[in-house]
Amino acid sequence: MSDPVVGLTGTLTSPIRGAGMLGEVLVAIRGGTELYIARAVEAIPAGTTVLVIGVNPGRIVDVVPWIPPPTPAETI
Repeated sequence: MSDPVVGLTGTLTSPIRGAGMLGEVLVAIRGGTELYIARAVEAIPAGTTVLVIGVNPGRIVDVVPWIPPPTPAETI
């Protein structure tokens, strides 16, 4: 069973300055918001919307920058 935070988006409140470094992400979950420690394979600035792709012990989540799907008008 996967963690319910996987697949959700959140906003970085603290930047990830590079691979192996940590930041913080605020995720809307369970009718509220929760703060997680975030890591990524690249630098991501604070304020960026990210997608949670994995969960690790200690409330550490793996994230990637969120790229929203194109709208129907953009696919024409």
